[in-house]
Amino acid sequence: MPRYRYPTIPESEVTPKALFESRRKFLRGSLSLGAAATLAPGLLLPSKGFAWQEVLENRLDGKLPSHDWAGDEELTSVSDITSYNNFYEFGTGKRDPELYAHRLETDPWSLSLEGELEKTGIYKLEDILKKQKFEERIYRLRCVEAWSMVIPWVGFPLVDLLKQHGLTSRSKYVVFEAVYDPERLRGQRRSIIEWPYREALRIDEAMHPLAFLAVGLYGEPMPNQNGAPIRLVVPWKYGFKSIKSVVSIKVVEDKPVTSWEERNPEEYGFYANVNPNVEHPRWSQARERRIGERGRRETLMFNGYADEVASLYSDMDLRRFY
Repeated sequence: MPRYRYPTIPESEVTPKALFESRRKFLRGSLSLGAAATLAPGLLLPSKGFAWQEVLENRLDGKLPSHDWAGDEELTSVSDITSYNNFYEFGTGKRDPELYAHRLETDPWSLSLEGELEKTGIYKLEDILKKQKFEERIYRLRCVEAWSMVIPWVGFPLVDLLKQHGLTSRSKYVVFEAVYDPERLRGQRRSIIEWPYREALRIDEAMHPLAFLAVGLYGEPMPNQNGAPIRLVVPWKYGFKSIKSVVSIKVVEDKPVTSWEERNPEEYGFYANVNPNVEHPRWSQARERRIGERGRRETLMFNGYADEVASLYSDMDLRRFY
């Protein structure tokens, strides 16, 4: 099978990051709306009036609990977050998601919950959101391509949803599947991977309190180009594990094969834990380029979350299970 290689990232593609005088003032005040207004209309946020979006906006009117899991690092600007990312359903260019995400249809949106669960079925997203306790979490995001961001997500722990639907004794892995719509999503007309995009976590990873289902960022509903209306965020793993625009969550007993693992297992393993000591076959993972900063910084083991998640892998050779 031919390998797909990520395109080379020229330094000229790095968008300068806006300076923030006060991160908390920015998050709680109106500046996020001002930053959103600088983008092309309709690209940042989904159209108004969606049932799931109304549920979310009603909850965002109040003050959300906020948890800083990035060590008080400076936030990446909303303009960088929404204009520089990988979302291959729209194309392989970093700005393809921003340019083409308006074609993603997010209303209506349903989430299928299947497999080793006591309660299975296809649920309207708004019905799922009504049951959740939303919070803001500031996480580091580390891409396998050796660039990184710090993003204030809005959402709820994945474990909450799994507990609401009840796990059976055969629950070993959780498989996620993204939207498939090649008529609207131009990237799916190319054989980048075998579509639709699939990712998975071991059940203890999925149940870890840091695993997060995000439905917004910077206090607003999730932009289309960042995975609207709902995406996974697993901050101790490389970014490709945090699948976007999720339509299906299936709990299974047998270990699944994920999309990038299937495409190129030598370069993109199942676990994909951030590890500065294990090189990618084509580049070092010891340092990273923080979008909006000059130079490079040291990469942290498990992206800085080792105290929280290292115990999940205490009996594993992380050079073998990469």
